[in-house]
Amino acid sequence: MTGLKKNLVFPTEVKKGWIERDHPDISIERQCEICGLVRSGYYYSPKGESQYNQSLMDLIDEEFTLHPFQGYRKMTKFLRKKGHRINSKRIRRLMGLMGLEAVFPGKKTSIPNKEHKKYPYLLGDIEILKPNQVWSMDITYIRIKGGFIYLTAVLDWFSRYVLSWEVSNTLDSGFCLGALKDAMKFGKPEIMNTDQGVQYTSTNFTGFLEANNIRISMDGKGRAFDNIFVERLWRSLKYEEVYLKNYETVQEAVTGIKEYFRFYNKERLHQSLGYETPESVYFGFIFDRNERNV
Repeated sequence: MTGLKKNLVFPTEVKKGWIERDHPDISIERQCEICGLVRSGYYYSPKGESQYNQSLMDLIDEEFTLHPFQGYRKMTKFLRKKGHRINSKRIRRLMGLMGLEAVFPGKKTSIPNKEHKKYPYLLGDIEILKPNQVWSMDITYIRIKGGFIYLTAVLDWFSRYVLSWEVSNTLDSGFCLGALKDAMKFGKPEIMNTDQGVQYTSTNFTGFLEANNIRISMDGKGRAFDNIFVERLWRSLKYEEVYLKNYETVQEAVTGIKEYFRFYNKERLHQSLGYETPESVYFGFIFDRNERNV
């Protein structure tokens, strides 16, 4: 049963292999739609910045991964102590470009559209008792030689199981919605928790959640640890995979992330899970519940 469910979910790089660029009858856009692939996921290439800005972003990434409460002012002071003669305006722009929207009000990426509805944080006193009770999503920066891409993932809070993930070279809501739809091949959460970035406050994203009767929870402004389990996931991914590999290309990054999430779900033991794996907790609970209901 577990294997059958897992085989229904394919990561982006697999779906991309199904696309025929020169197909005589079916456009790339239509092929992406048929394969369940967000078109931006097919046409992505790593983002580019100046070499110096790229080095600053790599330092920001490492420091923010360790201390996700760092806003642009503290980050500027941190970098100045490292010998960089930079102003806070530059660091604010770079952090915004990196998608670090949950901690500080960054330009464009962090300030929700004023027309978008605000949602409360629902997880303060809630007891997580089962899989698919609460899912979380977030976006992180993945560095690559000469550029970077963005990664989003859907995480089940109860089991820490990574349900799906997508990469993109833009911070639009499309790849986030694509990852969410992939995750829902496993089931449907009662609550979805995100930060207040424009990707998650967009009408496309919130409308999809509401249409599926999923309650929406959003981190409080400036509360870095409201989405703590995803922050821990990013830290594990980066220190156990990304920083060790120093990816040369997007394909290397996608391959490395895919292998790490396989290891994380299937083999990595979690102390908080009683030294079980996320996969065994997620599917074991569901299997036991289904057996009891037979």
